[in-house]
Amino acid sequence: MRKALIVGIDYYPHIGNLTGCVNDAHSVKAVLERNADGTLNFPNAHLLTGTGATQQVQKRDLKEAVRRLFADDSEIALFYFAGHGYIEDTGGFLCASDSEAGDEGLALAEVMTLANSSEARNKVIILDSCHSGVVGNNAMTNGLAEISNGVTLLTASTADQYSHEIPGGGAGVYTSLFVDALNGSAANLIGDITPGSVYAHIDQSLGPWAQRPVFKTNVKTFVSLRKAEPPIDLSHLQALTKHFPTPDYDFPLDPSFEPERFEEQRQDSSIPPPDPVNTATFGVLQKYVKVNLVRPVGAPHMWHAAMQSKSCELTVLGQHYWNLVKKELI
Repeated sequence: MRKALIVGIDYYPHIGNLTGCVNDAHSVKAVLERNADGTLNFPNAHLLTGTGATQQVQKRDLKEAVRRLFADDSEIALFYFAGHGYIEDTGGFLCASDSEAGDEGLALAEVMTLANSSEARNKVIILDSCHSGVVGNNAMTNGLAEISNGVTLLTASTADQYSHEIPGGGAGVYTSLFVDALNGSAANLIGDITPGSVYAHIDQSLGPWAQRPVFKTNVKTFVSLRKAEPPIDLSHLQALTKHFPTPDYDFPLDPSFEPERFEEQRQDSSIPPPDPVNTATFGVLQKYVKVNLVRPVGAPHMWHAAMQSKSCELTVLGQHYWNLVKKELI
């Protein structure tokens, strides 16, 4: 069972309205509900949105929803929040619609208590709110995070930073990158998108001078948040050890591997014609090149490597996946 609580609050009558948080919540729900192939991922994700005076998210409802999310032994319990955040010397808070001051919101310490004590195997908390990087920190000990086994935290900014919206875009900068990552930008070669790969994508996209995302985790292995369309067929990936018997193997090429050639090359009897078996293999090698698993040796492109009877080899990434296949981990 995979459970998700997704919260977006724009309506804050006392501390100032926001504009993109509800849109962000809907975007996150839409991308999480199903994998790229249409199979269910987080079915019946619970959505709470504060859009106006007639649809508010009260603190008591927010706290109860978080409590219910972490109440059982689900495979994964995911909590996403977009809205106002607040920090003071006692810790951080997630502001609900009825907050008249920041410290009247749901304390992040309470969220962490519920997550840390949960029997869910994986607890993932994603916060797109100002000062959200304080989550998990011990208010009494600077720099110390208290995270139980199976908990992962992804936040839009550090404890000292604000979380920004896209100017005129009606969406948060962080959540836009988060959704982009879930749509496949952070997928590995078998299509899995993990919290670690999501963070790496967001971290690289924001650069050193923008708001800095925060990543804290205490897990043995990452859970997959969503399955994207893999950039290469699994059968081809598993064939790495067939084409490359060792990770440092130089795969010899010759013109019979390349089906495309110029007219004068077709007329040259010294150049062997394309061989159907070799060209089929070469097509797979080209697929490896596209996902950075293989590179030509001593030639700028695979076409030149084949026509000049050179070779190709596994990249460092290719050797990594070769080892995964060899150990039957893929």
